Amino acid sequence: MNTPAMLWTGRTLTGLFALFLLGASIAPKLLRLPVAEETMAALGWPPGYAFMIGLIELACLVLYLIPRTSTFGAVLMMGLLGGAMATQIRAGNPLFSHILFSLYLGLFMWGGLWLRDPRLRALFPVARDPT
Repeated sequence: MNTPAMLWTGRTLTGLFALFLLGASIAPKLLRLPVAEETMAALGWPPGYAFMIGLIELACLVLYLIPRTSTFGAVLMMGLLGGAMATQIRAGNPLFSHILFSLYLGLFMWGGLWLRDPRLRALFPVARDPT
């Protein structure tokens, strides 16, 4: 099943994910805004890591947005989001608002990719009840 509605919903989810990541995470780190370093310090990261993490996030996002490398980019991005989740756990932050936020982003990202990529839907089909 490959309908235009699925494709456009997937593109919309992908676009929203990309815009959120660019605005809320990547740009502050790459622009070396104080809020990025302060947030990283509050999570226990030593000074100077924000810029490099921003570059890694940008590379994963670019791979995710290119159709030929989107699955590879999504896998790398999940690794990054898993690291963010581990950092939140180590910092002792709340479960639903902080620790699981990376999972929410990952589900949003994979949902957009699943809707726009028929190969991924073939690999992970949604089975209907046969009755």
